[in-house]
Amino acid sequence: MRQSRRTTAHARKLRREMTNAERKLWSALRRHGLAGAQFRRQAPCGPYIADFLCHGARLVVEVDGATHSTGAERSRDAKRDAWFAANGYAVLRVTNAEVYEQFEGVLETVWMRAAERLPPPQPSPASRERE
Repeated sequence: MRQSRRTTAHARKLRREMTNAERKLWSALRRHGLAGAQFRRQAPCGPYIADFLCHGARLVVEVDGATHSTGAERSRDAKRDAWFAANGYAVLRVTNAEVYEQFEGVLETVWMRAAERLPPPQPSPASRERE
């Protein structure tokens, strides 16, 4: 999906200004690999920028701070989630507090959701020739 220059510039700004909770989660997501689950941070996707996006699993991980507790923010988040769902993405929302207080559980949940959604591995051409 081609993005506008404005969206790309905004995503770059968000990458530079990640919250501490986002930095903590990103350090683990980029360091730990799950076969086929490669995450991008502050990734443009359609009209939105996902905190973390795994295209292979079609999974969006959003880290929500205190501002996401207002009615207006919940409404905006619901609209985003609906767009992602309509386009085949699952959205996993975690709070800053969960990242700080239950980090291992958050990572396990992310990896489980990604594993559920990843397509099965395809045999390589070399292994097909041996069969």
